[in-house]
Amino acid sequence: MSKIEVDAGLAAGVDGNDGGAQSSPRKSRTRLIVMLSVPAIIIVAALFFWLTSGKTVTTDNALINAPVVSIAPEVSGPILEVRVSENQVVKAGDLLFRIDPAPYRIALMQAEAAVSNARVQVAQLGGTANSKDADVSSKAADIAARASDVQLAEQTLTRQTALMKQGFTTRAQLDSAQAAMNAARQARAAAVAERQSALATAASARAALGTDADGQPPAVAAAMAQREKARLDLTRTEVRSPINGRVTQTDRLEAGNMATMSLPLVSIVGGNGYWIDANFKETQLAKVRIGQSAEVEIDAIPGHKFKAIVTGIGAGTGSQFSLLPAQNATGNWVKVTQRVPVRLTFTEKLERPLVAGWSAKVTVRVAD
Repeated sequence: MSKIEVDAGLAAGVDGNDGGAQSSPRKSRTRLIVMLSVPAIIIVAALFFWLTSGKTVTTDNALINAPVVSIAPEVSGPILEVRVSENQVVKAGDLLFRIDPAPYRIALMQAEAAVSNARVQVAQLGGTANSKDADVSSKAADIAARASDVQLAEQTLTRQTALMKQGFTTRAQLDSAQAAMNAARQARAAAVAERQSALATAASARAALGTDADGQPPAVAAAMAQREKARLDLTRTEVRSPINGRVTQTDRLEAGNMATMSLPLVSIVGGNGYWIDANFKETQLAKVRIGQSAEVEIDAIPGHKFKAIVTGIGAGTGSQFSLLPAQNATGNWVKVTQRVPVRLTFTEKLERPLVAGWSAKVTVRVAD
């Protein structure tokens, strides 16, 4: 090996040692920064969670709710016409379906005829009442006449008794006078009974002619009430929507099907007034109060947080109102964390209709 090559190798060795000495402090500084940054991140995260913990409570056991009205006809009959279909938007007062009105129209005509009949009967009762009043007067006159006959018979009997004591009359005449007095008394009693019967008949006729608060006789008022019921039943053959919303569950709503009174045929989900029912654990409710603000994340509408407010806290847990509530006094009780329904109402205007039953996540700011 030549001298030149040896000198070059020595020079290269000297340069390599210098580079290693320079890179070692740089690596040490990097290692130190990494070692210090990890605890710093942990401290910052712990401080953040410490400052924010306890200010909110969150649950994903929540769903969207809306008013749901089950529409059941108030009269029975075959369905003639259906005006709506599944998911159709309707307004309050819109016609949903029509029931055959023919039987109810006939019933209304019969009720109107019954009102006219009642008026005729009342007029006849008026004439009967007047005649019964005349009968009462004639019976009173009969009583007076029979009273005179009784008085005359009593006087005749008194005279015959006195003559009998003096021996100036016969036993036959005395018995005849006694019989005449008894007959007169019976005739007077019969006249009194007839007058009482006439009075009762007249009173009954007058009672039938009495008037109610509207000035109508009872018979006429009853017939008019039946007429109003028949008219109401006729209007109920047209079933209309009571609220604004969307029609659903129309499977049984078909023309030709029989509509049964009080049996629901269709439902309407209200288009306004959505709310959220969030089921929080009982251990989360220590700081929850009505009026606190909240954020709602709906699974079907990702990326948007809706503003809401707590408007109600349930008076009982979900299990308390279940079909088979827990019976903790039976001795086989197992403690399970219960959930309490909390109702929240949206405080912002909803730009799109929601669907009742959608899942949601609710975060309540208990610090408020």
